[in-house]
Amino acid sequence: MAEEAAGGGGVKRGVAGGDRDRDRDRDRDRDRDRDRDRDRDRDRGRDRGRDEEVAAERGPGAAYHMFVLMEELLDKLKLLSYEEEALRRHNMRPLSRHYFALPTNPGEQFFMFCTLAAWLITKAGHPFEQPQEYDDPNAIISNILSQLRSFGRPVDFPPSKLKAGYGEQVCYVLDCLAEEALKYSGFSWQRPAYPTEELEEEEITEDDAELTLHKLEEDVVVKLSRKKPVKYTCIQGLGANMPEENEVFPEEESDNEEDFLDLNVLKGQTYRSDMNDTPKHEEILQSTTDAVEWNLEVERVLPQLKVTVRTDNKGYLDKLHNEISRTLEKINSREKYINNQLEHLVQEYRSAQALLSEAKEKYQEGSGGVTERIKVLSEITEALERVKQETEEKGSSMTDGAPLVKIKQALTKLKQETIHMDIQIGVMEHTLLQSKLKEKSNMARDMHAAMIPEATVGAY
Repeated sequence: MAEEAAGGGGVKRGVAGGDRDRDRDRDRDRDRDRDRDRDRDRDRGRDRGRDEEVAAERGPGAAYHMFVLMEELLDKLKLLSYEEEALRRHNMRPLSRHYFALPTNPGEQFFMFCTLAAWLITKAGHPFEQPQEYDDPNAIISNILSQLRSFGRPVDFPPSKLKAGYGEQVCYVLDCLAEEALKYSGFSWQRPAYPTEELEEEEITEDDAELTLHKLEEDVVVKLSRKKPVKYTCIQGLGANMPEENEVFPEEESDNEEDFLDLNVLKGQTYRSDMNDTPKHEEILQSTTDAVEWNLEVERVLPQLKVTVRTDNKGYLDKLHNEISRTLEKINSREKYINNQLEHLVQEYRSAQALLSEAKEKYQEGSGGVTERIKVLSEITEALERVKQETEEKGSSMTDGAPLVKIKQALTKLKQETIHMDIQIGVMEHTLLQSKLKEKSNMARDMHAAMIPEATVGAY
């Protein structure tokens, strides 16, 4: 019993030691996961800081570049009829103007990004399997970036930028794929066709005729100071000088040329007109104008009084083009100057980038070995768990006293049966002995009886 108790205690100590090792392994795994999460948060913070530095270097408008890129992407998707071919097939809602520029639902945005990317790659002529909801996101992103590189597009950002499902990188990838799809479909951008505006002619009433004629006279005087002289004739009853019907105003040298008043010529012309009109004021005191001739003259001159203003956008566009060209030249010269000044820093940055790529390759190789060792460790852990379970089962069976009680009962029963058998054997031996003694006595009696008659016969 003491040995059994000692064996049971050893098994219990072994089970307790196994539980302690299991708890220690669990704590070690928890610490490893916590360190991994801390490293991931540190990398995410470093990436965010790098993005802010890049945005600061690019200028204050870099933060809004993704909104412009998203609007251009939406226009290209509409040209490709994405609502009928992509969204209706997957039962999705149409995109808003800033869908991939702002974070709303990262899971939904990432699935929409993968769906549109696969559809655009297929539209661009490259077969691509439609991703499912439970596929590995790293594998999907890797396949999309490999297809983007096959189109000759540069990829200078980490793949983790696409896992969020929004941002400038997501808009950039979809915009590049949309351009490739448009090229494959034969679409080409054309110059904008501006509509021709129909000029509305203003009708001049009879009440405003005198005012318009007076204004036209002033314009003619201003033009005379700069152009060739024009022959004028007096219009009866109007009191103003107008060109004859067959005479035409000289055209302006340029559409964009502004009218400037020559004050000296205008002053002399006004002085001469005042000197000539001095005796006429006395004649106007009594009107001799015929109303019918007045109306006929107004109807004749009225078509020449219509002023039309043409809106010409060509000059504004040329001016805007020249300003943009000068600005681009300044930017290019400034970039060249900065590149020349920072050439050594650029070389150092390139060498650091090369070292970083080598370190990343080594890290990937090491991470591959770590994954293999983790698999081996998991297999060993499973085998250890099975051995521990078997040990616990055997220990529990050894500490159980029911089999021992059964054995004791069986031994007691065997002893009782042995005693009973011994008694039966003794009885049987005694009975056999009595039978042998009885048989022996009978044999002796028979022999004695046989010997007595022979003696008597001899005596006679």
